Amino acid sequence: MPQEYLGGCGDVYLGLDCVPVPEIPLSESQTLSPHQIVPMLIGSTIEAIERELVLQTLARCHGNRTHAARVLGLSVRTMRNKIRQYATDGVDVSTHS
Repeated sequence: MPQEYLGGCGDVYLGLDCVPVPEIPLSESQTLSPHQIVPMLIGSTIEAIERELVLQTLARCHGNRTHAARVLGLSVRTMRNKIRQYATDGVDVSTHS
């Protein structure tokens, strides 16, 4: 099975049906470090950050829950349960981008 990896802080398996994150050319002075990214997240709950990460990963994997779960290091059952909870909370998982 072909595999696609993105470099960076660590290799991330994207699977066959996932869309790779496009490379955005940035000068070295524009590259964001984790110390710069984390302050932007302050004020958001871990739950909200996790939900957005799960939903955006699912969108990048064209709705393929198995591949999205693999990318995130989750079991398929955990992914299914999270999606079910998001739907119960009123999030439209099918159209989230």
